[in-house]
Amino acid sequence: MDTVTDGPGEAVIPELVIISGMSGAGRSTAAKCLEDLGWFVVDNLPPALIPTMVDLGARSQGNVARIAVVVDVRGRRFFDNLKQSLADLAQRQVKRRIVYLEASDEALVRRFESVRRPHPLQGDGRIVDGIAAERDLLRELRGDADLVIDTSGLNVHELRAKLDARFAGDEEPELRATVMSFGYKYGLPVDADLVADCRFLPNPHWVPELRPYNGTSPQVSEYVFDQPGAKEFLDRYAELLQLIAAGYRREGKRYVTIAIGCTGGKHRSVAVSEKLARRLSGAGVETVVVHRDMGRE
Repeated sequence: MDTVTDGPGEAVIPELVIISGMSGAGRSTAAKCLEDLGWFVVDNLPPALIPTMVDLGARSQGNVARIAVVVDVRGRRFFDNLKQSLADLAQRQVKRRIVYLEASDEALVRRFESVRRPHPLQGDGRIVDGIAAERDLLRELRGDADLVIDTSGLNVHELRAKLDARFAGDEEPELRATVMSFGYKYGLPVDADLVADCRFLPNPHWVPELRPYNGTSPQVSEYVFDQPGAKEFLDRYAELLQLIAAGYRREGKRYVTIAIGCTGGKHRSVAVSEKLARRLSGAGVETVVVHRDMGRE
């Protein structure tokens, strides 16, 4: 294996985080949190392949600067290779951190029973037998961990907040928004987090010269926002969304879908969605606009 160094004109060694710990303690949540913070995440990577992954990241010309790998007992036949991989990384001066997630036996048993799944190491025994075997297997790794988090009394949001504080750096966690227009006659979007109703505004459908156009057309947008209450609605809803967005960031929520509805999803909701998306983008929220029902009529 070639040694990759960090110097002028040479490949840059990516930063590495190894996520491990007890099954049921929150490894998947930790991996998703780092992914949302911009890390390249690989789940259940055989430990012997970690140095290879670092090499591939180093050759990506800076596109993969931070790598997180999840190592757990699902790959236990490869687990003995972890010690050798860590030694190899240390010799090559790769900056790496180990995050170890654990929880009490009671909390882990409760979590496995709630999802009605066996512990990966319990075999023909009980869940507590699998937990005991896993603790013994991971004991040395826990001792080498840079960050140990006990998730026994943490919910998902609290765990994400701890990881954000450790890995987000000085950057505020990003929020990505999808603003979706829709027509009530086609049903509510099932993936909407927030829903607003534009049917209090006059419908351009009943204006003959506007009926053929949709809400992306300047003439339709101008008509909609000339109506009483339209601009006030946009201003106040945008302000409310800024308040909600700040709360979402604090709670570790990274994605939000905002649905704006009118009768057919062609005129009013489209025009409002376009304006609202521009407001959110201007406020620093990464925003995508989707017009679910435009063109269905």
